[in-house]
Amino acid sequence: MGLFDRVRRVVSANLNDLVSKAEDPEKILDQAIIEMQEDLVRLRQGVAQAIAAQKRTEKQYNDANNELNKWQRNAMLALQKGDENLARQALERKKSFTETATTLKGSLDQQTTQVDTLKRSLMQLESKISEAKTKKDMLKARVRAAKAQEQLEGLVNGMNTSGATAAFERMEEKVLMQEARAGAAGEIAGADLESQFAQLESSSGVDDELNALKAQMNTLPGSGTASQPQLPEETDSSQAQQKKSEPVDSELEDLRKE
Repeated sequence: MGLFDRVRRVVSANLNDLVSKAEDPEKILDQAIIEMQEDLVRLRQGVAQAIAAQKRTEKQYNDANNELNKWQRNAMLALQKGDENLARQALERKKSFTETATTLKGSLDQQTTQVDTLKRSLMQLESKISEAKTKKDMLKARVRAAKAQEQLEGLVNGMNTSGATAAFERMEEKVLMQEARAGAAGEIAGADLESQFAQLESSSGVDDELNALKAQMNTLPGSGTASQPQLPEETDSSQAQQKKSEPVDSELEDLRKE
């Protein structure tokens, strides 16, 4: 491969790349529709011109037929009048118009075929333009959606989500620690409450045992608590003792007198 061929290929590749990058789908679609509509206008003008030519040829053909029919009648009239020379001239004029009519008939047939072809082409182009407009609107909507998606992805990719995610993780860790501390405080409070109730239960047991012991001691003889209700009995015994000592005292008193 020669140097110039390589340079030409590189230049062509770069130009194609630049053109591809510069192509805006929406603008290209609008331009394509404009070009198709321009073709439609030109085709309509061509169809109109072809139809006009067909009409003109058709008129010429009809005029030629009218002339040859007229000279046919003139030739018959001349023969009826016995003027054979005039009849011959009339037939010669008829022959000329017959040739002209034949030529015009061929042209008219070609023009008719051409007009029919142009009309079909016109209908096809109109249908294509209508389809292209519908497709253009759909493609433009897809292009806008793709651009919006691309911008959204660029925005998402450009966002610093790692810092925000780390912040959320730190806050979540703090919330978990606070919940753990709150749970621990609740457990400690519950434990203190349970210990207080346990202490009450244990103290009530000691009190019950103390009361039982007191009751048991009250039932023992000679106990201080048992003697308290028997004070009247002790009084009676002291009185009896006093009664027993009274004769002795009196006897002792008699001895003193003697």
